[in-house]
Amino acid sequence: MGLFDALQVESGVVAVVGAGGKKTTLYALAARAARERSNRAVVTATVRIPIFDREVESVTVTDDPVAACERAESWPVGVVPGREGEDRYLGYDPTVIDDIAAADAADLVLVKADGARMREFKAPNDREPQLPQSTDTVVPIASVGAVGKPLASEHVHRPERVAAITGRDRGDRIRPVDVARVLASDRGGLKGVPDGATVVPLLNKVDDAEQRAVGEEIATEVLERAPPVERVVLARMIGDEPVVDVLEG
Repeated sequence: MGLFDALQVESGVVAVVGAGGKKTTLYALAARAARERSNRAVVTATVRIPIFDREVESVTVTDDPVAACERAESWPVGVVPGREGEDRYLGYDPTVIDDIAAADAADLVLVKADGARMREFKAPNDREPQLPQSTDTVVPIASVGAVGKPLASEHVHRPERVAAITGRDRGDRIRPVDVARVLASDRGGLKGVPDGATVVPLLNKVDDAEQRAVGEEIATEVLERAPPVERVVLARMIGDEPVVDVLEG
């Protein structure tokens, strides 16, 4: 199954949250949108995002992303409001993403909606995620590689938030059920999801049979704990064919 079919994405605003594969998921969708769907895809963010010029045809730094998209001649493109230092772009206010969606300036708007500081697993703080109200699909992401690691800042962004959701102590080994609890929680993967949006969690770094078994255990728990979630995608986002499996409730 292809990535679009697995995530049930054809068009609209897709926001990725969590940790362990947000950017690679965005860039994979952007590339496939042009190649497989002939879609006008734009990559952007509501939070800081590392420089991603190599992942798209062009990046425009602008206060008017709608006009930038309307001028685009080749896709996918990136739009951002500014740059911070040498390695990061800034993100738009979520209402600006709503403006892009309302203008029909692109077929697919791909949004990085929170940060994780390169960790494998996270739970959001009070200001996260920054989800536009126009979001059609939310993809909460976690890496199966977090399982077995200590619940500590070396591996987890905001470990105190994960501990609060799971009831675990800092330093405890992360279990599959802990990842599932966060992804299925309205303080975790379901936090701030706009009414009517579809939620499709993605478990990344499913690199071998052992990791696939871990991913299946997490996915099964998520489907049992989160009635709004109807499917969970297991993936290996660095591969040419990233989808490993799709589990459905």
